[in-house]
Amino acid sequence: MVLAPCGLLLNLTATLAPGWRLVKGFLNQPVDVELYQGLWDMCREQSSRERQCGQQDVWGYFEAEPVRVARGLMVTSLAVTALGLLLASLGVRCWQEEPRFALAGLSGAVLFAAGLLSLIPVSWYNHFLADRTVLPADASPVTVHVSYSLVLGYLGSCLLLLGGFSLALSFAPWCEERCRRRRKEPPRSPRRSSVSTVHVDWPEPALPPAIEYYSDGRRRPRPHDVGNAGKPKAGFPLPRPQPRAYSNQMDVLRGEEARSARDSAGSAGSCHASLPCDSDL
Repeated sequence: MVLAPCGLLLNLTATLAPGWRLVKGFLNQPVDVELYQGLWDMCREQSSRERQCGQQDVWGYFEAEPVRVARGLMVTSLAVTALGLLLASLGVRCWQEEPRFALAGLSGAVLFAAGLLSLIPVSWYNHFLADRTVLPADASPVTVHVSYSLVLGYLGSCLLLLGGFSLALSFAPWCEERCRRRRKEPPRSPRRSSVSTVHVDWPEPALPPAIEYYSDGRRRPRPHDVGNAGKPKAGFPLPRPQPRAYSNQMDVLRGEEARSARDSAGSAGSCHASLPCDSDL
C-alpha cells in the first residue's frame, strides 16, 4: 500500500517529463546546449538561458517505434495502477478487523501487471538508446545519454512489482480459509466407490422346527404359525406314520384272555394231584 502509490507517482513523472534521452555536442552550437527528448515533448536547455520546450522534431524522433509503443504502454500502466490501488483499498480495509484476502490478492496481481507494462517500454527504449537508426539523432560528434525520466521509470516499475507481489501474498490466507471451510462442510453426495459392488439378497432357507408339537396323536403347527394354518396348501397330503404306542399288531385284550385260560388250567391240575376237590367232597 506504500510502494504502489510511490510507483504510480514515479511513472507519472516519467511519462510526462521530457527527459528520456539527453543529446549534446552539437556543431555550430554553444558547448552547454543540451536537448532533452521525451515521449511527448522535446526541450532545449542552456546554462545561460531558460529551458525552451516545444522544439521542432527535425529527425523524426516521435515517429520511432520505441517512442510510440512507450506512449501506449506507459498510459496503460498508469490506468492499471489506478485500478489496482482502488481494489487494494477495498480489499485491505484498514478500518475493519478482517480484510478481504481474495480482493487484496487480486489487487496485487493487477499492480504487478502494471509494473510489467511500464518496465517493458523503459527497457526497450534503453536498449535502442544509442541506435540512431531506431531512435534518430544528429550525426557525430553528437552524443546521447540516459536522462532522468528513464531512471524514474525504472524505479517506478520496480516499486509496482514489489508492491504487487506483496499484496498478491494475500491469496495464501484466502486459500487456507477456503480449504478449512471445505473440510467442515458435509459431503454433498455420497462418494462413489471405485470398485463396483453388487448386493444380492438370497432367501433364507426354511429350517425345520427344533420342537415338534403333538396333540391327540397328531402333529400340530407351531404357535406362531397358527395364523397361517387356515391358508390352503398346494399338493397332496402324505400318509403319516402311526405313533409308536400303537405299532403292536397284537391286541392287548386277546393276550390277557389267553393268559387267564392258561392260569385256570394249571390250577385245576394241581387240585386233582394233591388234595380232593370240592366236587369229591
